[in-house]
Amino acid sequence: MPEGFKLDTPRVEDGAAIWRIARDSEALDLNSSYSYLLWCRDFAATSAVARDGAGEPAAFITGYLRPESPDTLFVWQVAVDEAHRGRGLAAALLDGLVARVAADQGVCRIETTITEDNAASNRLFASFAERHGAPLAREVLLDAGHFPEQGHDAEVLHRIGPLGPPAGHRP
Repeated sequence: MPEGFKLDTPRVEDGAAIWRIARDSEALDLNSSYSYLLWCRDFAATSAVARDGAGEPAAFITGYLRPESPDTLFVWQVAVDEAHRGRGLAAALLDGLVARVAADQGVCRIETTITEDNAASNRLFASFAERHGAPLAREVLLDAGHFPEQGHDAEVLHRIGPLGPPAGHRP
């Protein structure tokens, strides 16, 4: 984790800040504030926040274990507050969360969906796969026609795994 930040498990009290970070990202599909509050309650074990020196969320990652594949963490959203971008928080959150759920729950694969135009997320997950020596496969999961609203881009499923230890890791 970059200096001045702490990896932590989200709490219900973090839901409003996480909602704000998601809203201000201008890249994520914004869910209701209620959903972020519940996410912090019900999926805290498979999610993470980076706290700044004042203990406030500066970035978050939300995820869940796939019911049909409990060794797979599906990463729902990742966002970094604009004031804290460019410090490697997203990569540190992803590495930290995956390490935690791998140790606690036996996760050995991750999945996420990303639109083709989201360059930052595409780089984040490609570099994660590279750091962990894991294969990365991509395929369209939901094309634009699946979405009821006009203008939603296709969501490309990224499958990463099985995971190896991060590059430079020594047992």
